[in-house]
Amino acid sequence: MNSKYTYLFIDFLCILFPFIFSFHPRIRFYKQWKYFLFPCLITASLFISWDIIFTHQAVWSFNSKKILGIYFFNLPIEEILFFICIPYACVFTYYVIQKSFNLYFYTKTIIILSYILILILSLIATIYMDRLYTSITFLSLSTIILFLLLKKVKWLLSFYISFLIILIPFFISNGILTGSWIDEPVVLYNEKYNLGIRLGTIPMEDIFYGMLLVLLNVTGFEFFKKKEKLLPSKSIKLF
Repeated sequence: MNSKYTYLFIDFLCILFPFIFSFHPRIRFYKQWKYFLFPCLITASLFISWDIIFTHQAVWSFNSKKILGIYFFNLPIEEILFFICIPYACVFTYYVIQKSFNLYFYTKTIIILSYILILILSLIATIYMDRLYTSITFLSLSTIILFLLLKKVKWLLSFYISFLIILIPFFISNGILTGSWIDEPVVLYNEKYNLGIRLGTIPMEDIFYGMLLVLLNVTGFEFFKKKEKLLPSKSIKLF
């Protein structure tokens, strides 16, 4: 795949089937768009700002041969679309899992596993504070998970299961972006800012960066759903 449309094509494929199946009569995810859109835009704004800074600092860069050449600040337009297309596909997957199995409960197993994850991420981030991609990603993710545990949200199990499923298309799409199955990668990483551990061509940090992106979108999605249910009582709590 040697084309300036490479990144755009990946964005398109990631959202295509979730968007089509959003109108399936047994799913009807389009009716949930009002809960998805605003938190997605907020999260996208945060990640785009982060992305602009990291691109400026040469933490990563983009292969000019694989993008259209249309930029927002120093980001290709495809990178902006990434923060809409990927969250849409992932929240759609989460919604389908939740709708199919109704996994709203808070168990000791989930609590223990979450705290273990927080501990591991925090330790690695602390040890490698000089690796910007590693430390910021791991600290951010551990903080959000801790916040959700303290709020005792009942949808973490659904999120974890959904994310495990999402990892399958993630390894395909992100594999292509980082150089698998194509002549040159779309996204280039400066190994000085990460651990240098790759799963195939994918930096290990990308998994947790993706997890953070999806988790923030799901958090916003669940918040706005709950907010609407509480509106008639005029007693709105965060979670």
